Order: sequence, then C-alpha cells, then structure tokens
Amino acid sequence: MKLHTSLAIALVILVLDLLTKRWVESSLFYGQQIPLTSFFNLILTYNAGAAFSFLSEASGWQRWFLSGIAASASIFIVYLLYRYAAQKLFCLSLSLILGGALGNLWDRITLGHVVDFLDFYIGSYHWPAFNVADAAIVVGAALLIIESFQNKESQ
Repeated sequence: MKLHTSLAIALVILVLDLLTKRWVESSLFYGQQIPLTSFFNLILTYNAGAAFSFLSEASGWQRWFLSGIAASASIFIVYLLYRYAAQKLFCLSLSLILGGALGNLWDRITLGHVVDFLDFYIGSYHWPAFNVADAAIVVGAALLIIESFQNKESQ
C-alpha cells in the first residue's frame, strides 16, 4: 500500500473522529445520556487518562506524558508505513491506529482530555465510553493480530 494511501486512511479516521466529537459536544451537555437502543447510549464524557480512564485522576502530568507517547508512536507508525508499504494488511492496520492516535492526541493537546461518547451496555454493566478514534485503534490492533498469524503461516 502506498504511503499516501495509508496516510489518507489515517486522515479519514482523524476527520471522522474530530467531527463526531465536536457534534456530540455541541449537541449534549457533559454527562447527558441519550438512549438509542436497549444496549447503546450517546453520552458526553471526558477522559483525562488513557484506556479505561487509567491515570485519569493524576494531577495533570499525564496529559503531556500520554501526548508524548502518542506523538512518538505516530512518528514510528509513519516510518513503518513507509518501510513496509508492500504489506497491505499491516499498513491498513497501522493506518487505523495512526488515525485514532492522532484524533485522541488532538483532543489531549487542545482540550486537556479526550472526548468519549459511545456507551454500550448490558443490563447495568456499561463498557467504558469510547469514541471513533478508540474504535479505529481497536480494529487496527485486531487486524495486526490477524496479520501476524497470516505471516507465521506463510513462513
């Protein structure tokens, strides 16, 4: 996959993420829930930490620490996209992860927290709220795992 194609995929994820977050922020007030199905709500919430709100209660240093990790990972991913351009599934996976990382990095730098709004649940058990960027990262990671098994089988 050509580098510009990989970067275009990451850009689409980034734009979708930012647009959906701004739409939710303009439509809901903090903590507001809008039930859409028996297992899914829209909710406006903020996460100052990492996945599953890890470090969200820290004193503020986590904003720049997590931003540094995301920025460094993004630079490394661009290098990998260039280096392994012939591996299509690998590059698609990394493109999704890159777009997601940049979406959450943008929020973290500009807002000091990440905007989350997708709330899936069963009964009273709610999965931590997430966003388009988080979903892209998870799908990208799953595809990386699949790709790693495909490479083992072909060797």
